[in-house]
Amino acid sequence: MKAVFIVFNQANTERVEYMLDELRISGFTFFENVQGRGTNGGEPRRGTHTWPEMNSAVITVVDDDRVEELLNTVRKLDLRNKEVGVRAFTWNIEQTV
Repeated sequence: MKAVFIVFNQANTERVEYMLDELRISGFTFFENVQGRGTNGGEPRRGTHTWPEMNSAVITVVDDDRVEELLNTVRKLDLRNKEVGVRAFTWNIEQTV
């Protein structure tokens, strides 16, 4: 199994939820008001007067054979509007309870 952590501008919240629904990924944890800045020239998302936008994030755990489909869908979402931005990160899950 893999954990997939998706960070996105709050403007993409509905699109990310729709993406998960369409892929039939029902289990996830949603984080609101995530602050940060992208590695490759990303503008800060801080919720301040200077940097008013904010990010959100979702983490989901999926079977290994679902990861590529999910990452490809995230890639497509990112290509729709590179300025808004969405990133996904994966890591192995050794055990769950």
